[in-house]
Amino acid sequence: PSALLNRDDIGLAKRIPFGGTTRTRVSSQCLKYNWRNHDGEHALYRLDVPKSVRSRRTFNEKVAEPLIEKGHPASIVRAATLALQERVLNGSKVSKTDTKDILQPDENADPEEMLETGQVTIFGEKELDYLRELAENKVDEVREEFGDVIDDDPQDWTKDQLQDIADVARNFSKRELKKNLKGIDLAAGLDAAMFGRMATSDILARGDAAVHVAHAFTTHEESTESDYFAAVDELKAETGEQGSGHINSSELTSGLFYSYVVVDVPLLVSNLEGCAREDWIDADRTLAGDVIERFIKLMTTVSPGAKLGSTAPYSYAQMLLAEAGNAQPRTLANAFQDPVSKRDGDVLENSYRALAEHLGQMDGMYGRHNERQLAGVGDIEGLADATGVGSTSTVPKIANWAADKVRG
Repeated sequence: PSALLNRDDIGLAKRIPFGGTTRTRVSSQCLKYNWRNHDGEHALYRLDVPKSVRSRRTFNEKVAEPLIEKGHPASIVRAATLALQERVLNGSKVSKTDTKDILQPDENADPEEMLETGQVTIFGEKELDYLRELAENKVDEVREEFGDVIDDDPQDWTKDQLQDIADVARNFSKRELKKNLKGIDLAAGLDAAMFGRMATSDILARGDAAVHVAHAFTTHEESTESDYFAAVDELKAETGEQGSGHINSSELTSGLFYSYVVVDVPLLVSNLEGCAREDWIDADRTLAGDVIERFIKLMTTVSPGAKLGSTAPYSYAQMLLAEAGNAQPRTLANAFQDPVSKRDGDVLENSYRALAEHLGQMDGMYGRHNERQLAGVGDIEGLADATGVGSTSTVPKIANWAADKVRG
């Protein structure tokens, strides 16, 4: 009720047309961001697994800066880091010109900005530990070859010294880098194992997402209102003057959302354990089960946190349907192709009826192949009958059930 969970570029609630009407929407990116960064109960990072780092400034802040703080020459560290960045992200050797530019930056240049990537990159902590070690080894190699000259002000180096230092600093073995990065267990971290990562070179392993998250949308037509508000200037008010210190308006929405998530269990096990996807059955599935158990509890209790101070948008899911099987997954979103009524009875019960009818039709057309578990509040008996679960359960029990399915 009365929230603004996910805003667009002009501050309005995100929307999606569906079934000939407009619905309020929460993007999958917004949902995943809040789930993976939740720091309370059931947080994914309470598991003993390496974290992923998502940033454009990763190479500067996680590779270069720690080495500079250890006392290594900043110019050499940044040159080595730039060379690693180019090798890892693009598979190529950094140019001599770029290397010399970061060794002897122009007075208007910012060496830290020169290490920013054009887009957000995803690295695991173990990968960054390895890259930082490589950069430090390169600094030691440069020192061994050129001695204390690297401690001098780079602007005092001769043209030949600059050329020679740049040649050594930018030289990293592509083959060794690729082999060693591939050999790191859960190298890209838990984020990437669950939600994937793109890679633009063959050195950094690309990861397909094992967790597929749909955009959530309201089962009914959008319900919005423009909220006019004013902030009182209290010092002005003490003098008896009328007026406010600030006047503005903000959109508020209310809605019952349908959210849909699929977990590719073999791929999740493969991403977490480093095995081939087809070998998932024989792998250790303990961690995968732990991830699923926490994730189900997260997605039912953690919602986006926009406008916390003025709307307190802390809603738990009112129904959870879990299915386990080997068939192609299928969304039940079309249960709400005709928006449910907001006036004829209860929105939740109307959504239950629509979902039960659609699920019954789908089972009638394709047969019932999945195992199911159901938890919910309100009058859920009709939906329970349609799902064939017999009796409803609870979210913790369903989370345990799903985790046991993954663990085998």
